[in-house]
Amino acid sequence: MNRTEFQPSQIPPKPGVYVYRDRFGKVIYVGKASNLRRRMSSYFQPSRIARADAKLRSLIHSIEEFSYEVVRTEDEALILESQLIKSYAPHYNILMRDDKRYLLLKLDRSEKYPTLKLARIRKSDNAEYFGPFPKGSALRMTLEFLLAHFGLRACRTSEPDEETRKRCLKRIVHDCCAPCTGAVTQAEYMERVERTLAVLNGDLTEVIAAVREKMMQYALEQKYEKAAHCRDVITNLEAVFGKKNRTFERSFLPGGGSGKASVEALAKALSLENPPVSVIGFDISNILGKLAVASLVAFKDGKPDRDNYRRFRIKTVHQSNDFAMMHEVVTRHFSRLLAEKKPLPDLVMVDGGKGQLSSAIDALIKVGCPPLPIIGLAERNEEIYVPGRSEPVVLDRHNPALQMLQALRDEAHRFAISYHRDLRNKRIEQSVLDEIPGIGGQRKRQLLRTFGSLRELKKADAALIARRVPGIGEALAQQIVDKLKTPL
Repeated sequence: MNRTEFQPSQIPPKPGVYVYRDRFGKVIYVGKASNLRRRMSSYFQPSRIARADAKLRSLIHSIEEFSYEVVRTEDEALILESQLIKSYAPHYNILMRDDKRYLLLKLDRSEKYPTLKLARIRKSDNAEYFGPFPKGSALRMTLEFLLAHFGLRACRTSEPDEETRKRCLKRIVHDCCAPCTGAVTQAEYMERVERTLAVLNGDLTEVIAAVREKMMQYALEQKYEKAAHCRDVITNLEAVFGKKNRTFERSFLPGGGSGKASVEALAKALSLENPPVSVIGFDISNILGKLAVASLVAFKDGKPDRDNYRRFRIKTVHQSNDFAMMHEVVTRHFSRLLAEKKPLPDLVMVDGGKGQLSSAIDALIKVGCPPLPIIGLAERNEEIYVPGRSEPVVLDRHNPALQMLQALRDEAHRFAISYHRDLRNKRIEQSVLDEIPGIGGQRKRQLLRTFGSLRELKKADAALIARRVPGIGEALAQQIVDKLKTPL
């Protein structure tokens, strides 16, 4: 919007990021705010201009256009602000440096028993560095958990002496596998290191499953503080290391006509006859096929069109098969569009390469959808796959067309993951006992109070349960036994 159109009442009082441009359309300043209305209004108050220093006055007088993006939290605003500053390098911003501002993880393989450590500067010391990670507190808590979970050493010295070993609390509480005492071989220790690095690279399935099992057990035993801690560990693992949890890793903020420019650039890059004013993107989220969901996000004129977002539970695919899941969700969505005679999008994007694209095309043919542009965006090298072309389209990372597709893909990731996470949390909170007809909250508490834990309850037969728990007959007790013997 033009500066002359600025009306404080039209700016939401929410967290977000704002962008100021000069009369040439160039980004000159990017800022974050916990309250966009209050922060942006302050730039145009005569009293502030009067007492501002020369740099601030120059900035204010140079503002010709502005745009903003609302986010959920101040942390997200910080991440988005950082990304935009690095993308645009605005004249009036103090440029942020990753190695100074955010934490890194460091692993030095030259040590006899290497371990993960926090670092702020990426040095030329032949060590491996991971990051940077913007969520510092989450990273610290997660690192502490990983060291204990995999039994890696947490001591400062790479080869502890006898005195250090005597005072090692981690060894005493079994949070360290104690390689310095010979409890494990160097090869066994390095295997633990590699399993830890797999988590850093996004392989969270095994470790999250282990934590989730503990959380459910603590919840059943009414150890709610420990269960809450496990929940926080899972949240932090996904926030820090999750492959797709990158809501603002490549954020795109339309403004100053850039939304229209992105649409036109996309039409040119894909050789489309008409500009793709309405674009939709699909993404799949699941862990080994469990609680599989899909998301659909929509952009209009290069900007998020949240009223047309959709989410889906996968119904027909019961194993980890992203291609089949993509086929199902595209079939369902376009079947409904055609049945209700609603307008079709100008462009469809699926998250993935040739496999996902082929599945989506097969689905469109199956439902009798008229021909329409469809592409696949492969994440690894940001390659755009187009039907009929043997080689993918590769665009410069500064190309607004690619930035728009990345924003669409990242938003689809976020929307799918948030839905998947909600379903997982809901399922975790539900005890297996809740699934038995006739077992309410009071009876569940009686069962756990009588037997002490779900593990002990599983050992009991129907006669023992009926005898020890008032109000539960043998028929209901048998249902409980049968349910507890059924694999989750």
